[in-house]
Amino acid sequence: MARVGTALRELRGAQKSAKGVSLYSRFVNRPAGRYLAAVSYALGLTPNQVTLVSAAFSFAAAACVALAAPSWGLGAAVWAALAVGFAFDSADGQLARLRGGGSAAGEWLDHVVDCAKLTALHSCVLIAFYRFPEEYGTGQDGWLLVPLGFQFASVVTFFGGLLTEKLKPKPAPGSPAAAPSTVRAVALLPVDYGVFCLVFVALGGGGLFRWAYAGLGAVAVLFLAAFLAKWFRELSAVPR
Repeated sequence: MARVGTALRELRGAQKSAKGVSLYSRFVNRPAGRYLAAVSYALGLTPNQVTLVSAAFSFAAAACVALAAPSWGLGAAVWAALAVGFAFDSADGQLARLRGGGSAAGEWLDHVVDCAKLTALHSCVLIAFYRFPEEYGTGQDGWLLVPLGFQFASVVTFFGGLLTEKLKPKPAPGSPAAAPSTVRAVALLPVDYGVFCLVFVALGGGGLFRWAYAGLGAVAVLFLAAFLAKWFRELSAVPR
């Protein structure tokens, strides 16, 4: 326990900037990941092992969506597994900083797993809509396009944001970090992965889940258009 406490104290002073982070990630997921990172450090786990633990929770939840008939119990279990997986996703980077820095291979693994779980989760929703049309009210084939559109928006947003960060010039060493905007943190809630995970609580509601999922998908498409315009404008100002 003493080692966990020491790790927590070090992690509190080594947090990433909250700029561009939603309220959920800032006040729920990152603190949860900090505790998981401290416990993982005490157990002697590596960041890559923590990434794989995150993947195990996330892919197990996705598989349950595709294979099991919807129910409120299933929804609670899927949400819990996704939320834990997301917290471990935050923990791997924090553990890497605690251990003195990560590696290129570790960062690669983290991003590949993130992209894979997004793709898998939306694919499993599509499978569920196809396998259980009466429970979800998705007898019309048009509903099968919803997970495909949501998946497209999520993956392009993930890749576009990642590439933008790589191409933008790094701030000069020692320059003050920009203060996080509360308005922006609230505005980003609809496209926060942790908020998206919450929609699976409604799996037992059938049509409720269908409409909640479709609503978040529509919001994701709108945000994608706004993000692409913003990122292109920012990168257009970068000298070649």
